[in-house]
Parts: sequence; structure tokens; C-alpha cells
Amino acid sequence: MKTTIFAAFAVLATFLGTTLVPSAALAECTDPAQPKANWRRCYFDGRDLSGAKLSGAMLRDATFQRATLKDADLTETDGYRAKFFSATMPGVKLDGARLIEADFTRADLTGASLKEADLRNAKLVNAVLQKADFTGARLGGADLRHADLSGATWIDGTTVCAEKSVGQCN
Repeated sequence: MKTTIFAAFAVLATFLGTTLVPSAALAECTDPAQPKANWRRCYFDGRDLSGAKLSGAMLRDATFQRATLKDADLTETDGYRAKFFSATMPGVKLDGARLIEADFTRADLTGASLKEADLRNAKLVNAVLQKADFTGARLGGADLRHADLSGATWIDGTTVCAEKSVGQCN
């Protein structure tokens, strides 16, 4: 009887040890900024991530409210429903990023590169997008109300939005 109980306990302990222990390959919210980091559902509100190298990172449902991402590299990231409201992001690189339903309300994206970015249904209300590059970006359903697009390169890669283009590229 004792050996049967011990054997069952050993099997249970092995099972729990392999299924409940987090994988070493998965990053955590406390891990440093690095390419392909897994920061899904993490909070970085108010953090200074200037110049961070996060290409290919998983940022789904992450929050960067009032964070600084000046000149950060977020190319090819998955930022589905990520929140960047009131973030300071001049010069950020978001080329090829998946930013469907992301929220950039009141964010400063001056000079940002958004080439080939998927911004469908993204919220860019009151965002500063001066001199941003939207070449090849997908903007279907994006909310650009009151967004400043002065000097931005539009999705066709040739049209440059006129000064005082607010809410749409003129």
C-alpha cells in the first residue's frame, strides 16, 4: 500500500513539476527589454524605455501609459490591443508591427516609422503624428480624430500631408 501511494505521489509531483513551472524560454514582465521579449499583458506605465530594442516582441494587451519609448525599435512586434495612451514615442520604429485595436490616444509619435504596420481599428485620437511615415500601413477603421498628420508620409509612400492636416491627410 505504501509503495502504491508513494508511486502515485511521484507521478503527480512529476506532472505538476513539468506543467506548472514556467518555461525558461518565456520572458516575464520583469525581464529587461530585448528582441522577442514576451511582455504580454505587462504594465510599463510611466517607464522610460528610450532606445529599447524590442523587435519581434509580444506586446499583446500590454500597457505603456505615459511611458517614454523615444527612438525605440518595435519593428515586427505583436501589439494587438496594446495601450500607448499619452506615451512619448518620437522616432519610434513600428515597421511591420501588428497594432490592431492598439490605443495611441494623445501619444506623441513625431517622426515615427509605421511602414507596413497593421493599424486596423487602432485608436489614434489626438495623437501627434507629425512627419510620421505610414508607407504601406493598413489603416482600415483607424480612428484619427483630431490627430495631427502635418508632414506625414501617407500610405501610398508619395503623398505628404499638408501642414495643419488634422484627422485626415490633406
